[in-house]
Amino acid sequence: MVRNPSANREQFRPHDHPNDAFLLTTVVGSYPKPKWLNRADELVDDPDSKFDAEDLEEAHDDACRLITHEHERAGLDTVVDGEMRRNEMVEFFADRIDGYEFNGPVKVWGHNYFDKPSVVEEVEYDEPWLVDEFEFTSDVSERPVKVPITGPYTLGFWAFNEAYPSTEELVYDLADLVNEEVEKLVEAGARYIQIDEPALATTPEDHAIVGEALERIVSGIDEEVRIGLHVCYGDYSRIYPEINDYPIDEFDVELCNGDFEQIPTFTDPEFEPDLALGVVDAHTAEVEPVEEIKENIRQGLRVVPPEKLTISPDCGLKLLPRDIAYGKTENMVTAVREVEAEIDAGEIDIDNPLDD
Repeated sequence: MVRNPSANREQFRPHDHPNDAFLLTTVVGSYPKPKWLNRADELVDDPDSKFDAEDLEEAHDDACRLITHEHERAGLDTVVDGEMRRNEMVEFFADRIDGYEFNGPVKVWGHNYFDKPSVVEEVEYDEPWLVDEFEFTSDVSERPVKVPITGPYTLGFWAFNEAYPSTEELVYDLADLVNEEVEKLVEAGARYIQIDEPALATTPEDHAIVGEALERIVSGIDEEVRIGLHVCYGDYSRIYPEINDYPIDEFDVELCNGDFEQIPTFTDPEFEPDLALGVVDAHTAEVEPVEEIKENIRQGLRVVPPEKLTISPDCGLKLLPRDIAYGKTENMVTAVREVEAEIDAGEIDIDNPLDD
């Protein structure tokens, strides 16, 4: 059952917002790392280098500050540090959860490798995973900060299970750990949490497992905290309308890459959570013009009214050149503000947004 997005959305409207209409702007999470940060990561592992862990921490701080300010300069309503401290989305969390171990990289496609972990004993929560990251970003940002967390379904199914009778049982234990982390983040001041579950796109028949995991994650979490779910690159008809039963405030979808062919999927029955719609393509190294992005935004208005629409890129932007990632983000925000002004002026028919 959808939570209560109207109870937590308005807190992200800037006090100087120029329009009556408000389409919340954000990013999914990852962003291109500065080249010098990649070099810093290499140096700390070089036995002949004088670059140590303290130097690396300073480099991470500098990169997080830089990208957070870059997001603010682009005009985003809610920002992320670009995940400058993180590596692969499963590895990062598995390295922080007791019960996982690493045995070396696994080839996943082409010449790409993933350091796929194994769960060798019951998972347990020890130290917070993201609180320091969130607190640092909040301190350097003037905008609200969103916290992406890899979800328990992906953490479970993208690992070798050597400890549990079933991966489903592992997922539920991981969901309880994510709940503990969300509680710690909320205590630190976080009000916008995004659960990333890309694995659901590959096994949509497990949507009920994800639903139960989400129930565990949000247990005891106040409605003023916004909970989003990001699922990318799949056939959404295989999990809709079931996602209307998920205890989330916002469902984040990748549709720009597919020319929005799946938009009709979400129009019947009525879409219940807020819709976070990707309107720039994370897989093309070209900056979409503002007018094109405005047309993409109107696709979202076919599904939900403006007060339930969030606008973001399709997915994380980390694989793009940094100038392209920034250009996409900046044009996206410009397009949103222009669409808001057109809504205020009555120039967009909300019931038929593509007919104007």
